[in-house]
Amino acid sequence: MTLTPHISEFTIDQDFSARHIGPREDDVKRMLEVVGYSTLDELVDTAVPQGIRMEGDLQLPEARTEMQVLEDLRNYANQNVIKTQMIGQGFSGTLTPRIILRKVLENPAWYTAYTPYQPEISQGRLEALLNFQTAVQDLTGLPIANASMLDEASAVAEAVLLMRRANKKKEAGKTVIDQDVFPQNLAVVKGRAEALGFEVEVADLSQGLPEGDISGVVLQQPGDSGRIMDYKAIIDAAHERGALVTVAADILSLTLIKSPGEQGADIAVGNTQRLGVPLFFGGPHAAFFAVRDGLERQIPGRLVGVSKDDAGRPAYRLALQTREQHIRREKATSNICTAQALLAITASMYVVYHGPAGLKAIAQRTHQRARALANLLQEQGVELASETFFDTVRANVPGRAQAITTAAEHQGVNIRLIDQDTVSVSTDELTSLEHIAAVAGAFGVQNAIEKVKAAGAAAREGDALGGQNRESDYLTHPIFNTIKSETQMLRYLRKLSDRDLALDRTMIPLGSCTMKLNAATEMESISWPGFADIHPFAPESQTAGWRALITDLESRLSEITGYAGVSIQPNAGSQGEYAGLLAIRQYHLSKGDHDRDIVLIPASAHGTNAASAVLAGLRVVVVKTASDGTIDSADLDAKIAANEGKIAAIMITYPSTHGVYDADVTEVCRKVHEAGGQVYIDGANMNALVGLAQPGKFGGDVSHLNLHKTFCIPHGGGGPGVGPVAVAEHLVPFLSGAAAGPANGREGTPVTATTYGSAGVLPISWAYVALMGAEGLRQATKMALLNANYISKRLSEQFPTLYTGNKGLVAHECILDLRELTAKTGVTAEDVCKRLIDYGFHAPTLAFPVAGTLMVEPTESEDLGEIDRFIDAMIAIKAEMDQVLAGDFTVEESPLRNAPHTTRSLMHGEWDRKYTREQGAFPGNVDFTDKYFPPVGRIDGAFGDRNLVCECPPPEAFDETN
Repeated sequence: MTLTPHISEFTIDQDFSARHIGPREDDVKRMLEVVGYSTLDELVDTAVPQGIRMEGDLQLPEARTEMQVLEDLRNYANQNVIKTQMIGQGFSGTLTPRIILRKVLENPAWYTAYTPYQPEISQGRLEALLNFQTAVQDLTGLPIANASMLDEASAVAEAVLLMRRANKKKEAGKTVIDQDVFPQNLAVVKGRAEALGFEVEVADLSQGLPEGDISGVVLQQPGDSGRIMDYKAIIDAAHERGALVTVAADILSLTLIKSPGEQGADIAVGNTQRLGVPLFFGGPHAAFFAVRDGLERQIPGRLVGVSKDDAGRPAYRLALQTREQHIRREKATSNICTAQALLAITASMYVVYHGPAGLKAIAQRTHQRARALANLLQEQGVELASETFFDTVRANVPGRAQAITTAAEHQGVNIRLIDQDTVSVSTDELTSLEHIAAVAGAFGVQNAIEKVKAAGAAAREGDALGGQNRESDYLTHPIFNTIKSETQMLRYLRKLSDRDLALDRTMIPLGSCTMKLNAATEMESISWPGFADIHPFAPESQTAGWRALITDLESRLSEITGYAGVSIQPNAGSQGEYAGLLAIRQYHLSKGDHDRDIVLIPASAHGTNAASAVLAGLRVVVVKTASDGTIDSADLDAKIAANEGKIAAIMITYPSTHGVYDADVTEVCRKVHEAGGQVYIDGANMNALVGLAQPGKFGGDVSHLNLHKTFCIPHGGGGPGVGPVAVAEHLVPFLSGAAAGPANGREGTPVTATTYGSAGVLPISWAYVALMGAEGLRQATKMALLNANYISKRLSEQFPTLYTGNKGLVAHECILDLRELTAKTGVTAEDVCKRLIDYGFHAPTLAFPVAGTLMVEPTESEDLGEIDRFIDAMIAIKAEMDQVLAGDFTVEESPLRNAPHTTRSLMHGEWDRKYTREQGAFPGNVDFTDKYFPPVGRIDGAFGDRNLVCECPPPEAFDETN
């Protein structure tokens, strides 16, 4: 008999870190020679200040093999109990078409793409996001929608802030929220209101508006009770009193009921989860945000627009202030940076796949199932909370609620327990008549299956929409009506992905963004049903695996950072900043320090820092940056002295945004602590610290992490993100609490709708840490430093590094200074970015933190061959700048200013440029076989802003004869 060996006997993939880290041993030797060090440890010891170095090693479990990690993840998933989810409350069961699951969610061409700030190489994902915007605009009946929000609750909160800003009255007044709004939405809004000091009143708006000055009104359609209302009279009354109105809408229901726009709403928000995105235990899910005309310049988040390229052809780009928080800092109206692009793309492709008829059929079936249940319950004598509904039936069952909920669970169905007298049941596209029978049986209906079939037949006639039936058209654009077969869908997805440059095709050397390997093993488990099909408000008895994995991940992140506690609730880095600042603010308030409301922020900091501080109800005081890129010590002293007794915190990024380790960071921390403040260390650059230094041990009180950077959750074209917040012992009680559903034992303000935020992607980071172990994580950090210093050294003659630390070294990234070359030649840093496209590269970070520069971060995952290819491309570009300087051609005539070169520009008409076609299209050593050609030429951004178009253009716009 042949025995199958136990998994632990397999050792073939024992050292995962060797697969994660790019350079080989011989490569390391060569790179060290270039940088001028004999060993990697010698380089690290020189670059990283001894004053911040950790003692000993990280106390983490030993590294696991890939097979062991998958076995561990299966064990976690198997501890979760999969039920039919009919809880509702904004989260629904849905079927992700396999073509979308395999070719989008699980496809590195989509999930390893970066935010489309370089639009010429992002046309595929931009078109997918424009499809999302167009679908949202059509369904909400409003003319402008953005390219997704983080979740519905925070979208409602952003809408409340927009209504207050846009209100023309000097005294904006209170925000009125209908009592039928989802509890998680209300909780997050109240948290924002408490921080910013404005009034929120909850009222039964079916009885009319309350007295007093009102800035904005929030309605839910359908309501938390399932009720569908004719809100036009309330909306008109609000407008007469100078208020704006937001409707939080169920996106699928809008195929059947009147849109918010048709009822007169100014803003519509909601969640697109039920458009093919798994439950994921609460996220990530793409929320939507749509506005009426006149509010488009105040819309938060990202907006995809249509402009034109240098040949006059239509081209997509991010419109308006695409990184408003970096541009306006403390004057920004939102701190949102990461969106939920990958999930928005998934939802948009679900709409393309089903089309308007398919979506309506799903909605009708969902509604019919709800009506069948309602008919049965009413026949049984059960009182319903509302005669009108779309998918949610709320029943009044005095004293029986717990028994009914338990009985349904025993039948394999989760329903929602409101209180001891009330239960709620929500249907979705997965709901069958058998599910309805199981629920009906829990209510005590005898012979339920036969009665359900009869009730189901009756439910096909009429509706329970309360006369709010939609009559207007939607999704009329050809993209939603021409893709009928899976073959067509497959080719459409391939066509779009081929237009883009993602990490699966090339190095993406973005400073401060850490575009590293997202290993297939790390990604494997997120779509397993044991993780993906769990409702965020499922009973805790069914979620033991999820909570065990999350607890373990939080524990590992605590060890890595040196803090006492971690909350993974924030679903973006910006929300991690916000949560950390709220914890600091609430800590000061708990001690009676009501005057501590000033946050010191260095001029070089991430723009989200200042925006987050304002949203947390704090004031920003900027600290100057010294000439070497460090915090100006004298200015820091002066700002502390000028604000004695008012300092709440300082926010610093470490290593600094300039890519260096500030040797005096511990002294900065000491000064702020002595002034009574807390130290917030932004973890955006944690990839330069893991295993070498712990911010919680060298002076930090709070840090947020970016799991979509350092810990391998892929960027997904601009999201999902996860921004855990880590805090010292005294701040643990103020970590984010739960907005709804299972409590988490924390007292702080909830920042997202669900207890664990974007839980669905946490297995990725858990797997990364488990696979690498303490030594692998430390080695990855060391290699990130070597790769960055190698690039800095090799390009020093062509593009000097702007800021350096000890002995001319950088941290994990370097800022290449082009300003002198630009002054001499007229060639800009943006020209270099566009020319890199011709070499098949995504550009480095442009003009941040210093205008006229490029910030490069190679990460540890890039091999030496790819790094050298990038360096050679930059050297070749410098040679073309020298040609401009020598007068071979002017900057306007140069391949730099005319980049990127499309096939159309190369082949259409006569070639009359001062350089050859070959120099334009195949510069340097570009491979003729695998050459990437961008689908559009350089895009005119100013034209797009002046002529704002944010929906799918008609097909004739792309007609070559026009």
